Amino acid sequence: MGKKQQDNHSPRIVNRRAFHEFHISEVLEVGVVLVGSEVKSIRNGQASLAEGYAQVEPATMELFLYDVNIAQYQHAAASSGHEPTRRRKLLAHKQQISKLMGLTSARGVTLVPMALYFVRGHIKLELGVGQGKKYHDKRQSIKQRDAKREIDRAMTRKRI
Repeated sequence: MGKKQQDNHSPRIVNRRAFHEFHISEVLEVGVVLVGSEVKSIRNGQASLAEGYAQVEPATMELFLYDVNIAQYQHAAASSGHEPTRRRKLLAHKQQISKLMGLTSARGVTLVPMALYFVRGHIKLELGVGQGKKYHDKRQSIKQRDAKREIDRAMTRKRI
């Protein structure tokens, strides 16, 4: 028996704003339909998930990713390049798509792209079901993060 290959999650492009802007209740891993120059750009780490969101189209029961910026690959030919913020289809099972459609039917709930990474040569997207945070929730999160940072600093100081 051969050894099981370890998943290489590098480069892992993370949406750091997602945890600041949303309460994430559920996470789902989906595939992404891309063209070759987009894959090369992601391999170089040239993608931004900050403004992106996903949405289920009820007529076709398909899941799409909007406003994710994948930079143009500089070595691609002009004819084979891609539009940086085009709509991209996401691959998931029908049961998962119908579940996501039910979860996002509530007001203020959206599908947020959390991370983009490679699994055995395929690009996967971590999609979170997010409820928007209020201003006071964001302030509370910042206070908790700062307190944790202070505790970590105190724990690493050398004692004389």
